Amino acid sequence: FFFFYLIDINIQPTPTMFKSLAIASLVAGAAAFAPAQQGASSTALASAFENELGAQEPLGFYDPLGLLNDADEARFQRLRYVELKHGRICQLAFLGNIITRAGVHLPGNLDYAGDSFDSFPNGWAAINGPDSIPGGATIQIILFVGFLELAVMKDITGTAEFPGDFRNGALDFGWDSKSDEWKKKK
Repeated sequence: FFFFYLIDINIQPTPTMFKSLAIASLVAGAAAFAPAQQGASSTALASAFENELGAQEPLGFYDPLGLLNDADEARFQRLRYVELKHGRICQLAFLGNIITRAGVHLPGNLDYAGDSFDSFPNGWAAINGPDSIPGGATIQIILFVGFLELAVMKDITGTAEFPGDFRNGALDFGWDSKSDEWKKKK
């Protein structure tokens, strides 16, 4: 009733209006849980990449945004490489968040004003908020991440054995001593 007074229209609700509203609600509720008719769709793309690593039941090859429509093998490998790289960056960001929330901070000061690293809040509040780090420090963080993206997190030597192999001949935690079958399982 409040809605009718709010817009100042002389409409009096009747029992017929309430019944119509109730029926419309029931129909909408039933339609929400009715099974949707699905058409069969098949593309050459799904058959091109359905046997790739990561395609598994029940979805099989899953590309909801259509990023690989009319794509070739080189585009597929490039997107896989970028996905792995950005996934690792997200893992490092999450680990950094967990570490600072545990109370572990870099020693020393963030700037020449004497603000220590542990004097700033954790999480998003460190970037945006009343006690956030200075704007210059935010720019330094963005530049450092850009440097990592462009210069470090890539196959510099050209000896990568698989997409996402960023060891560049520097790190080897026993990977080279493993068999090819073991490597494929991983």
